Amino acid sequence: MKKILFVCLGNICRSQMAESIFRNMVNNAGRENDFFIDSAGTSSCNQGRPADVRAIAKLAQHGLSTDHKARQVEAEDFDNFDYILAMDSDNYETLMWMAGDNEAGKNKIMMFRTFDPQGNGSVPDPYYGGEEGFENVFKICERTCCELLEKL
Repeated sequence: MKKILFVCLGNICRSQMAESIFRNMVNNAGRENDFFIDSAGTSSCNQGRPADVRAIAKLAQHGLSTDHKARQVEAEDFDNFDYILAMDSDNYETLMWMAGDNEAGKNKIMMFRTFDPQGNGSVPDPYYGGEEGFENVFKICERTCCELLEKL
């Protein structure tokens, strides 16, 4: 079983959207027993909160949902997950710092868009933007998750 952790800053927008999209793709492919899927944030500011209402609405527009409650990345995550996928370079650097001396854990950290067929880099944070930003993030997550599933 492959264990995938999607990570953004607060775990209420990008990482929860990616988690929901990837989970749906895995289920549609009949591969739910092949994966453990979760998401987390590098910050503790939203712990226990549901996804941003705009992320929930965007997922619903595409027939998806999430009931995930935000959580912060924990030290055990670096041992428990096979892939720790950062949504942007700031989260990547924070994850590397959080991993500390755990070299095996550091080797699991990657930029999420490494798997994006249209290029790499950061997934833009839609939090301070409008509906268009959430749609853009959905599209990035959808095509990147599709490629990720194919590679795994």
